Amino acid sequence: MMEENSREHLDTDNEAGGEDALVGNVNKLMVTPPGYTGPPKKGYIIFDACFESGNLGRVDYISEFEFDLFIRPDTCNPRFRVWFNFTVENVRETQRVIFNIVNFSKTKSLYRDGMSPVVKSTSRPKWQRLPAKNVYYYRCPDHRRNYVMSFAFCFDREDDVYQFAYCYPYTYSRLQHYLASLERRNLDYLQREQLGLSVQQRRLDLLTITNPACLNPEREKRVVFLTARVHPGESPASFICHGVIDFLVSQHPIAQVLRDHVTFKIVPMLNPDGVYLGNYRCSLMGFDLNRHWQDPSPWAHPTLHAVKQLIVQMNQDPKVSLEFYIDVHAHSTMMNGFMYGNVFEEEEIGQRQAVFPRLLCQNAPDFSLSSTSFNRDVVKAGTGRRFLGGLLDDTSYCYTLEVSFYSYLTAGSTSPVPYTEDGYIRLGRNVARTFLDYYKLNNLIDESKLTGHINSSFDSSSTSHQGIKAGNGKVKGDRKPHGVRDY
Repeated sequence: MMEENSREHLDTDNEAGGEDALVGNVNKLMVTPPGYTGPPKKGYIIFDACFESGNLGRVDYISEFEFDLFIRPDTCNPRFRVWFNFTVENVRETQRVIFNIVNFSKTKSLYRDGMSPVVKSTSRPKWQRLPAKNVYYYRCPDHRRNYVMSFAFCFDREDDVYQFAYCYPYTYSRLQHYLASLERRNLDYLQREQLGLSVQQRRLDLLTITNPACLNPEREKRVVFLTARVHPGESPASFICHGVIDFLVSQHPIAQVLRDHVTFKIVPMLNPDGVYLGNYRCSLMGFDLNRHWQDPSPWAHPTLHAVKQLIVQMNQDPKVSLEFYIDVHAHSTMMNGFMYGNVFEEEEIGQRQAVFPRLLCQNAPDFSLSSTSFNRDVVKAGTGRRFLGGLLDDTSYCYTLEVSFYSYLTAGSTSPVPYTEDGYIRLGRNVARTFLDYYKLNNLIDESKLTGHINSSFDSSSTSHQGIKAGNGKVKGDRKPHGVRDY
């Protein structure tokens, strides 16, 4: 009865996204029972999201065991409320709680299929997924029958700070530290440059990975261009990009051959402001940048404008053959990795476009050819894949590479395998090494040098989800964890 009364007296005008009250993140907010004015007590939880990529806009006390949590909408755009990332402290040992995320803007979710939030703590800094049995996704009558994700948790160490997130965070600062560490290695086949600045003056980095001889202005260049994190909440895209870069700068024999024959251009974070601010979909100014490729503004969409200028410039260079553009994303309702491609009038071009996904499927057990499709949806007209597919000629292939926020299924299995950070990185490595097969450079590999490299860099043991391109554009085929207690 106390819980019912508590909810009745809450202001629910903003639950569906309003967002008026949710203009910033909670900042070291101690949540106490209504009317309590005494000194702070152990067990009165302190919530915080005022840190890089943090997101939590409001906390309502329901009871000492239960709290309603409100996602802060993307800056300047109340439509998007998906990403959350916050810490809690001042807990009691064995304190049990239920956290309800009550204002998601999307109803379809992998939470229906067993996905769970991730957690880490001061004494256990490696991210883990919560046990699926402690997570519930349902229509809630207390919240206008909106979908609510509730998860139960038991704190086990009083002095720990616990952090919960929608998925494994990959921050702007993490990227900057990673790129700085690469620069310190003084690799002659890696160049890092600042292509531009975001609205808030954060770096837009461009990496060029190739044999220095390939950069000779008189030499013809075969270019693969890859971008990630245009949607800031899609953190798995950064892990994939990390895997691609890791592989291409390595001493793996395949990476060495690829650097000799291909120039890789990589923009690892297209929306650094959105990532830093903890947005899910939008930039600082509330724009979904992946709908503005056709006419990006140099002041409102400066990072997109800079990348588009570079691609247009390369496309006009007779010495440059821009053969691939791949934009990396994460998907909130699908399993596995998969690709979207464009539709061509000539069937032969469409068949050629299907080659790379087929080859990737041979190298990556988590890549699904059956989920890969080719389309020309009107709503996707402003995306990088669609716009650049129209700008570049028929010898260039533009893809969106998607990966599940949650898990993948392998051939013959019905049990999903949850992705880890390493799992996403592995997919990135497999994407990179697939260019060896595509360009038919396998005969240049010294088999004796592969010993010790083959298993560490990719898994080619699977032939999952193989099939053929169908007329409809689809490709057919086939330590103790945190908070684990029984409730």
